[in-house]
Amino acid sequence: MAKVERPLSPHLQIYKPQLTSVMSIIHRGTGVFLSLGALLLCFWLLAVAAGPTIYAEMFKHLTAWYGILLLILFVFSLFYHLCNGIRHLFWDAGLGLELKATYQSGYLVVMASLLMTFITCWLGMCSVGGAA
Repeated sequence: MAKVERPLSPHLQIYKPQLTSVMSIIHRGTGVFLSLGALLLCFWLLAVAAGPTIYAEMFKHLTAWYGILLLILFVFSLFYHLCNGIRHLFWDAGLGLELKATYQSGYLVVMASLLMTFITCWLGMCSVGGAA
C-alpha cells in the first residue's frame, strides 16, 4: 500500500490570527477568569463573615497593587464577556454576520469594554476617595 502525502493543517507559525479568532479566545479566557473571580468573591464574603481580623488581612491584599490589578482585570473581563455575549446574541439572530459588520462590532466590543471598565474603576476610586 502506497503512502499518500496529504497536506498538513496550518501550524501556528504560519497562521495569521484574525480579529474574530482572537476575540473568541479572549471571550473564553474572560469566562474562566470570571469563574475564578467568583471564587475570590466567595473568599471575600467568608472573610467578612469571619470577623474584622481576617477581613483586615484580606483587605490588605485587595488594596495592594496586585489586588487592584486583579480587580481591574476582573471588571474588564466582566464587561468584555457581557459585550461580546450580546454580540453573539445578535449573531444568533442572524444579524451582523457580514465581514465588515463583524469587524465593526468587534472593535465596538473592545472599545465599549475599555470605556465601561474605565468609568467603573473611576467611580470606584471616587467613592473611596482615591481620585480627586
